[in-house]
Amino acid sequence: MISLRYHAVSITAVFLALAIGVFLGASGLSDRLLSAVSAQRDSLSTQVDKLTTERDNLAAAQRAADEFAARVGPAAVRGLLPGQTVTLVTVDADQADRDAVVGLLGKAGATVTGQLALTDAVADPARADQLRELTSQLLPSGAQLPAASDTGSLVGGLLGAVLLNRGGQPQTSPDQAQAVLSGLTGAGFVTPGDAPRPANLVVVLTGGALTGVDAGDAAAVTARMATQLDRSGAGAVLAGRTGSADATGAVGVARADRGATAGLSTVDDVDTGSGRVATVLALREELDGRAGRYGSATSADSGAAPAA
Repeated sequence: MISLRYHAVSITAVFLALAIGVFLGASGLSDRLLSAVSAQRDSLSTQVDKLTTERDNLAAAQRAADEFAARVGPAAVRGLLPGQTVTLVTVDADQADRDAVVGLLGKAGATVTGQLALTDAVADPARADQLRELTSQLLPSGAQLPAASDTGSLVGGLLGAVLLNRGGQPQTSPDQAQAVLSGLTGAGFVTPGDAPRPANLVVVLTGGALTGVDAGDAAAVTARMATQLDRSGAGAVLAGRTGSADATGAVGVARADRGATAGLSTVDDVDTGSGRVATVLALREELDGRAGRYGSATSADSGAAPAA
């Protein structure tokens, strides 16, 4: 007769055997998993090391290219713009880019007549109506605004009348120009500073890609302003930092509308030595009645820089 104790021992033995089997099976599975994970980790580590090396090599190559451009840049642009006058309009531009471009313009024989720094308010949709109204109020007698309703074109038309020469002569008097710039400064659209003297050419310096809900619209303001400035004088170059050729960058917006911006030259890597040289070379092309799209982005279909 099978006793209760026998049943208890049997059941215990069964569960003990099951537990041992599970443990042994799990141990083997665990070893296999650990082996697979370890192999995957080693593979990923190798890939990371490879990518890190490639990144470091690319960074080193970029530094070498910038150093080379910085050394040969002055020689490449020397004498290309003798007796020309250039004004700078900046929109969220980097000071180092500005200083480098100004230095190269001097080597090219040009005189920089000044800088006008626009504030973020120019591209603020909440202040668009105010800016449109202000451009009409400040428009000097005899000057005309473009037949457009967007703020970029209107601001470009207003600034073109006071910052740029036409046929080698100022389009407005010094008092008229000062009134316009004072009005824009007082409304918070221009950073306080000395008013630039009228020039033949203009460089619009900006940053990279913008972010935020209204990024594309903000970039369009700068692109359209630069386009109108190009039409107001002897030529303009819109130069932005790496990323400016993206869809939310001013250069990218300008290049997307080739019909409207055909006469405007663009540079998408002014934060590099080659991009700064390209900016000055592009001004020379503008004087010769040509325009191009330069830089390192895929949309720079004219190459890295114009031929010297």
